[in-house]
Amino acid sequence: MAHVLRQTPKLRTLLLSTAITSLSSLGSLSALPLLAPASAMAAEAHHFNIPAQPLDSALIDFSLQAGVSVLVSDDLIRDQRSNEITGRLEQDVALKTLLKDSGLTFERVDETTISIKAITIGAAEDDHRRLYAQANAGNDANMLQRPDDRSAQPRVLEQISVTARRRAESLLDVPIAVSAFTGDALDRLGTVDITGLNQLVPNVTIEVSRGTNTTLTPFIRGVGQQDPVAGFEQGVGLYVDDVYLNRPQGAVLDLYDIERVEVLRGPQGTLYGRNTIGGAIKYVTKRIADEPEFSVRASGGSFRQIDFVGTFSLPVTETFRVGGTVASFQRDGFGDNLNLEGLENGSKDILGGRLSAEWTPTSDLYIRLAADWTDDNSDPRQGARLTPGLISGAPVLDDVFDTRAGLNDPEANVVNRGVSGLIEYTINDRLMLKSITAYRDNKSSLPEDFDSLPAADVDVALITRDDQFSEELQLLYNSERLNGVLGFFYMDATAFNAFDVILGTTGALLGLPGLNAFTLGDVDTETWSIFGDFTYDITTNLALSVGGRFTSDERTARINRSTFLGGLSPLLGGPERNPIATATNFNGSETFHDFTPRASLNWKPTNDHMLYFSFSQGFKGGGFDPRGSGAAAPDLDGDGIAGAADPEDVKEFLMFSPEEITTYEIGHKGTMLNGRLSSSIAAFWSTYDDIQIPGSVGVDADNDGVAESFVGITSNAGEARIRGIELEFDAILAENLMASGDHLNATAAVGYIDAEFQEFINAFGQDIADQATFQNTPEWTANVRLDYSRPLKLFGASGSLSFLPVASYRSTTNQFEVSSNQLDQEGYVLFDMSIVWTSDDDRWQVGVHGKNLTDKEYIVSGFDFVNDETLAPELGLEGTLTAFFGNPRTFTGTVRMKF
Repeated sequence: MAHVLRQTPKLRTLLLSTAITSLSSLGSLSALPLLAPASAMAAEAHHFNIPAQPLDSALIDFSLQAGVSVLVSDDLIRDQRSNEITGRLEQDVALKTLLKDSGLTFERVDETTISIKAITIGAAEDDHRRLYAQANAGNDANMLQRPDDRSAQPRVLEQISVTARRRAESLLDVPIAVSAFTGDALDRLGTVDITGLNQLVPNVTIEVSRGTNTTLTPFIRGVGQQDPVAGFEQGVGLYVDDVYLNRPQGAVLDLYDIERVEVLRGPQGTLYGRNTIGGAIKYVTKRIADEPEFSVRASGGSFRQIDFVGTFSLPVTETFRVGGTVASFQRDGFGDNLNLEGLENGSKDILGGRLSAEWTPTSDLYIRLAADWTDDNSDPRQGARLTPGLISGAPVLDDVFDTRAGLNDPEANVVNRGVSGLIEYTINDRLMLKSITAYRDNKSSLPEDFDSLPAADVDVALITRDDQFSEELQLLYNSERLNGVLGFFYMDATAFNAFDVILGTTGALLGLPGLNAFTLGDVDTETWSIFGDFTYDITTNLALSVGGRFTSDERTARINRSTFLGGLSPLLGGPERNPIATATNFNGSETFHDFTPRASLNWKPTNDHMLYFSFSQGFKGGGFDPRGSGAAAPDLDGDGIAGAADPEDVKEFLMFSPEEITTYEIGHKGTMLNGRLSSSIAAFWSTYDDIQIPGSVGVDADNDGVAESFVGITSNAGEARIRGIELEFDAILAENLMASGDHLNATAAVGYIDAEFQEFINAFGQDIADQATFQNTPEWTANVRLDYSRPLKLFGASGSLSFLPVASYRSTTNQFEVSSNQLDQEGYVLFDMSIVWTSDDDRWQVGVHGKNLTDKEYIVSGFDFVNDETLAPELGLEGTLTAFFGNPRTFTGTVRMKF
């Protein structure tokens, strides 16, 4: 099909003579599609920024950025896709990368004209080449327009570009199990924060930690960490613009000002700054626009929700730009605190912002400075009791979002701050040096009423103070057949928390008023690593990747376990006084080393299909149980001294070892039906060793039948086998279905996991592998999303109206390693619906979003301090069995405008 050029009169006048001359010299040619400005001699290097996209569009971008004319036959590029090219490259190197795996090559007609041809071109193809994009020194680049009839061509699926392997690639070209979502796509679905990915990604659980509003608990393929206490490292890494977040507090990120989110499944370490054993979630913010831009997004909805996001981009000079975002998120609680006046249960009151500056002093150097800040003053989120109070007789409330919690000290508040600097220096056409420097800190205070009753039965007052400094250096190499990265990562991070466990009812029974089991954990992590990963193209369709990482983690801990009377400890706001007993006063350190390799082989039998096999290992460092009791340490070294009197015994008793995982994966990625169907399939098998299992149990030191304290028990209790499969599909189902120009797309994902403990040694030394379960790991996850869009004019503006229904399913989910009939959530389905209108110029967007339309009640986490069979209390007297539920049905209206 010939493309038709839309020309303004000025453009036609400027270029008509050149076009006629060029067309005459080529003989029988199609109509001229696009004219682009010339810039430099053919051998000169240029700065390219061309995403993976249909090859015809990529060639137009290449012509514009290189300043050359391009000749090509329509038949050669129909249904072809380009590779992504970025950075400063010579024209030949850039075009080779652009055409890689397309079966095409090129030759120079002269210094400003390039001819594209098949590697074995025939005479008939040569006859049908046409001037596809032309350079002319007198053209006004701002007047160039895309051809009118492109909308008449068959629609193909858009491909997302990701940097999962530290270089920009199409999602379907990456031999890694990764899901990616653009910020625009998440906006259209009405996704509020990062936990919304829970309904979109297979074999993933991303939820808010129990008793908090913004602490994150992520699991990928059965690997994660539910306990956010200082001393435990997360099993899934969270990155914001390549900066690793060491702590989960404040990590439930609201989705604004983002370019895309990537979810990588399986061990990561040879490509990313911090080694993560389960996978990684990568949050990428938008870079500053080249033109002045301002956008506003306002939302209102159920529970008096009022959200506002304002974003600006301002080029100060040709080389210096500034940009920023201010965001406010306000909502009433889903329930009420029926005991404390003025408190709602789990409201939302968040103010945040980002500010960044970008400087490109030369075409080889890019510098970005960024800062962000978030202040969360939401009311505390308390759980719903599942059983009546054993002492008070308090009944179970009708509304699962209501509470009778009596604790509000300290007042809930979470503040996160961070600054980062990115420097990218292009040494030459093949080498780039990148530096990522960052500092972050967090402080939070939280009242967690475990029993959710007015009396202080099991009330926990918590404060945390965290900070981290990290530096990452990368040397990236890019050539025609070899690509890769060498890196160095360093981080010095401190995680501090102190919390009181107020056992008031127990203390009253024992004659110990205001009984308080106090815990302090102050853990410093100093880690460094060297990593590398390279891919070599053995042939044009066979590539081998090999990588490895050496990690050194030094963990230094100060742990104090004391007992106070009279309520809150001095550190949590109580009066100055001495404890009546100290069970642990530990100071110690340990260094853990490990080498984790990775290798993969990928084969592309055609340009549209890729098969891969990979092997990878992951490592998570050891540490010291922040809730452990030194007084309970046995005589491990056989010197006849046990308990707190023997520091070596205490260290060995409190310390837990690293855990490791080995994963084998085979997969396929491809596009079919001329780009109308894409699929990604991965099957994996993992062996998971020395699994770190944290927990807490009540302690009855005098055997009177009443637990007057508790103790943390963390051990390398388990070995397991995890296997599963993941399938993701995108398809264009129909076009011009009910109206001219409409289309119906479908996206689906299915995940299956068979996770089984082969050994699980509990706190009493018994192997209960046949009873143990994997927490936060449903056997089945699935979702289906439809997108029906049709042209629609509103208020005289052309645009498209989209209907976006979503259904997601999760099978039975266990909250802990031992099944709980009361807390484990049976399988359930959630239904969402969005209706969105977007103007063709993307200036306006209006949407209505409904979430959990059937108002399904489902448990996402909980506290369990009762005997699962008899429901007798194991800590406190009322029986602490409380659940936290996912959000109820909500409706939100959103308007976004760009200036």
